[in-house]
Amino acid sequence: MSFIQKLFITGVIGAVAAVAGFAYWSKQPITDREPAIAFTVLPGSGVGLASQQIAAAGVPINPMLFSLLARVTQKASRIKAGSYELKPGTSPRRLIDQLVRGEFAQESLTIIEGWTFKQMRQAIAGSTGLKHETADLSDQALMAKISPDYKLPEGLFFPDTYLFAKGSPDMHIYKQAHAMLMTHLNAAWAKRDPSLPYATPYQALVMASIVEKETGQKSERSMIAGVFVNRLKLGMLLQTDPTVIYGMGEKYEGKIRKRDLETDTPYNTYTRAGLPPTPIALPGVQSLDAALGPAKTDALYFVSRGDGTSKFSGNLTDHNRAVNQFQR
Repeated sequence: MSFIQKLFITGVIGAVAAVAGFAYWSKQPITDREPAIAFTVLPGSGVGLASQQIAAAGVPINPMLFSLLARVTQKASRIKAGSYELKPGTSPRRLIDQLVRGEFAQESLTIIEGWTFKQMRQAIAGSTGLKHETADLSDQALMAKISPDYKLPEGLFFPDTYLFAKGSPDMHIYKQAHAMLMTHLNAAWAKRDPSLPYATPYQALVMASIVEKETGQKSERSMIAGVFVNRLKLGMLLQTDPTVIYGMGEKYEGKIRKRDLETDTPYNTYTRAGLPPTPIALPGVQSLDAALGPAKTDALYFVSRGDGTSKFSGNLTDHNRAVNQFQR
């Protein structure tokens, strides 16, 4: 065998070994170490620049080999910009698929039932995973960008846990939460009893917010709603403390005094008949269902037993007796 033939065979063997090694490398974990490594591919980055950005973020890859793998697999032009995480056990081939599919790093934000919109804004503003674009907007200006049908935002967002890609605009959370609230509200409204004393779904939403703040017992929400519906039908004052507290705003210090009940505000249901002008909190689905599907009851009063449940009464005499028993 001539020298040239030997050289050729050696070259072929070397090439086959290199290809085999490259294929083996592409399927092996980049790292098995915790925690996940966060990195960002900037908009407009080609595969070469993206590979450098990934490596610069601490992902232990060879940018040249990674770029070559993307080109060999014909995925180099399909990589999507965004924020990602490299989880332990991820191979270079799997990482390229992650970049092509846009499997962005996800974060979550939980909005709690019974929060006010102010508390919701504070939670969103405090999320480090969001891109904050609404911080300088007033509540009214923010609402104008979300829905032209409403001027004030209170109660118009559904409390839930929302997943989002890291770096998403905070407006996405607001719009998603509002859309979810309207979906649940409209579904409950469509099933309502026509005899209910609400002229619009918004009025039902106001009632749902009151029910949300009146009790933490899900089993009692329909009864609470039933009491307030009965009062509305009879023209009685609702006389519910949570609306008074909401109307007091920053003046509330943890306790309602007699003079607070006597001080008129648009939300004082001891001094003003009917529903308050807006919701007072973000109601959950159980409170929405209770407001639009209240219990059939003769009760007009209720008082806390002190254990989280309530005693319901159909007349003032029985109610006063219950107050003496459980409160005095």
